[in-house]
Amino acid sequence: MKKIFIIGGMGAGKSMATKALVEQGLPFIDLDEVGHEVLTRDYVKTDLVEAFGDDILEENGEVNRAALAAKAFVDDVHTSLLNSITMPRIEETFSDRIDELESEGHEAVVVEYSAFKNRDISLAAKADCIIAVLAPLDVRIERAVAAGWDEEDVKRRIAQQITDADRIEVADVVFHNDAAPEDLKQQVGSWWDEFKKTC
Repeated sequence: MKKIFIIGGMGAGKSMATKALVEQGLPFIDLDEVGHEVLTRDYVKTDLVEAFGDDILEENGEVNRAALAAKAFVDDVHTSLLNSITMPRIEETFSDRIDELESEGHEAVVVEYSAFKNRDISLAAKADCIIAVLAPLDVRIERAVAAGWDEEDVKRRIAQQITDADRIEVADVVFHNDAAPEDLKQQVGSWWDEFKKTC
């Protein structure tokens, strides 16, 4: 089963590219959603409270992701601490889902990976293809704010991500999403028509 990873900065259009492939019949895994699921597990919450304090929890005992992000993304040390707690659990869950999809006989899977750092030491190490979706920084910020994000939070998160130059260097395919959304979907669809011949 081919593993197609989609990477890109916040607001670049990863979800649009993912949707274009899902509309072609491919299953997909959103690693952000996997990460959110992991945060609901009691043993993970215990580790997070020990690392960041009990004020990251809501009154109902669930993790307040905004409160956690405010503490975890202030610098590399705290971000690494968060990753040391969550990434092993995310990797395990991801591996289980890949196994399930492969056993179902799917020819390919799309994986949306917001937190991508590099190709060698990451969940994308076994990727058959990495697609980078790029867009100008000001456009990305504008899109994220329009989607309901706080502008300062957006800028802080973007600052923690790799650059578009880094993404271009590791990607097998690059799409520029600086025009109409339909243009990106058409580009991705055309690419898939060719790539699926290798599946």
